[in-house]
Amino acid sequence: MIAWKDTRECRRAVRDALPFLQQAKEVLLVGIGEGESESHAKRTLSDVAAYLLRHRVAAAQEVWQQARGPVAAELLRHVQDEKADLIVAGGYGHSRLGEWIFGGVTHELLASSPVCCMLSH
Repeated sequence: MIAWKDTRECRRAVRDALPFLQQAKEVLLVGIGEGESESHAKRTLSDVAAYLLRHRVAAAQEVWQQARGPVAAELLRHVQDEKADLIVAGGYGHSRLGEWIFGGVTHELLASSPVCCMLSH
């Protein structure tokens, strides 16, 4: 599962994970909206799917939804529902103090994920 957010860290994570993604039976591309327009988010997911296809990775499904709660919880729900065994995501690119104050998806994934996480910074 690719936990997509249009950031430098996430783009790097996808690029770094290509060898794993090329071996996957199925790749789920998930975007959780946080204040961005649905049309822009879906267009970005479509661009990522096209990038993956150019690198011999077929994204089986593109899922976009507005966050209904904490983003990490939404992502972990998708992991359980789809029985994913790897999460590819961008690592939080800010200071530990900022993450401590604001919380963060990276921290929650590392603390709570039942599967392997591949994070790039």
